[in-house]
Amino acid sequence: MKKRTITTIIAALTMATALTACDGIAAETISNMIEVAKESTGTGTSDTSNITPAVYTSATSSDTETDLTDLFSKRDLNQTPDLTDADIFEVADGKSYTISSEGIYIIRGTATNCTIRVEADKEAKVQLVLDGVSITNDNFPAIYVVSADKCFVTTTDSENTLTVTGKYTSEGSTNTDAVIFSKDDLVLNGTGILNINSYYGNGISGKDDIKVTGGTYNIKSAEDGIEANDSIAIYDGIFNITTNKDGLHSENDEDDTVGWIYIKDGSFNINVKSDGIQATTFLVVDGGDLVINAAEGIEATYIQINGGNIDITASDDGMNASYKSKSYTVPVIEFNGGTTVIEVGQGDTDAVDSNGNIYVNGGTISVTSTVSSFDYDGTAEYNGGTIIINGTQVDSIPQSMMGGGPGGMKGGFGGKGNWGGKMR
Repeated sequence: MKKRTITTIIAALTMATALTACDGIAAETISNMIEVAKESTGTGTSDTSNITPAVYTSATSSDTETDLTDLFSKRDLNQTPDLTDADIFEVADGKSYTISSEGIYIIRGTATNCTIRVEADKEAKVQLVLDGVSITNDNFPAIYVVSADKCFVTTTDSENTLTVTGKYTSEGSTNTDAVIFSKDDLVLNGTGILNINSYYGNGISGKDDIKVTGGTYNIKSAEDGIEANDSIAIYDGIFNITTNKDGLHSENDEDDTVGWIYIKDGSFNINVKSDGIQATTFLVVDGGDLVINAAEGIEATYIQINGGNIDITASDDGMNASYKSKSYTVPVIEFNGGTTVIEVGQGDTDAVDSNGNIYVNGGTISVTSTVSSFDYDGTAEYNGGTIIINGTQVDSIPQSMMGGGPGGMKGGFGGKGNWGGKMR
């Protein structure tokens, strides 16, 4: 593993400040470490444009700066809560149930135009346990979290279905645009199945952080499948997402220092018309099996692939690192491990496209493209791993070129390691 420079540590720690809600991480301590690191450089800045940067070090690495397993508390990871003292709600047509105090609540039954509303104090942890419930609403969320410290939506070993068939009705200034809509932190877990159907909006929306640690989620939505303002962190789970917009989307319109996505494990089958996974700041994959069929597969300012199996079929770019956040000097795509397979269609497409730099340090990247395999505006470093382009292993990262080389043959050789591509 390459020795981390002080500037790299600054970049990693800067991103760690976004994890202020994580258990075991002290934001003030991290901020102090950033200032010490900046002073050590003599510049007070973190220019990562000419080094191999790191968003953060994988939780499985020996030189971890921030152990991302601390993202998930013991309760987050507990898929079968103790229901001994739980209250039970049998849903009924046309009724809204308001939960105003901390506790565990079992939700059962079948109903139309019924909402489970959580409106507790900011210190309360509320757990909704879905035990074979089916709710179909015309124009309002089936679960609406107005306030709480954290709300858990947990499935028992059962099948549950939540549906909104019409256009969503706002509540005051709040645009309640999802089947599950939460203004505060949301945790999804359990051992069962949750089917979510949203005919006009998002499947699940969180205005803070969303974590998923277990369960099966079948989401069909007109807009984003799972959408969060600040972050989406996934420990495990099975996800079948079909949408007319993005599969996973994390973006805060008022703060471009957040809006990140972390995937530790899980099984993903994402079929969408826009981006498979989109983050504003960083997007990190440590493991899991991801099958993405989208216009654009993965997009963020900083994309880091440390493990897992990723299979992307895209009509536009397979991976795209662009200037979505000012938290970085330059966009980056970094491969450290795992197996990534990308196939892109005809037209103005790139399999791996960075508006900044590309670093391949490990893993296997297999690209199928008759137009452009790699495209970058900054630099590219090949430090390890395997790169295969259109079935042929290469020993460098090519830059896209018009027609692919002499004679303008699309997909032909354009010098050492260059397979096809367009003029930038």
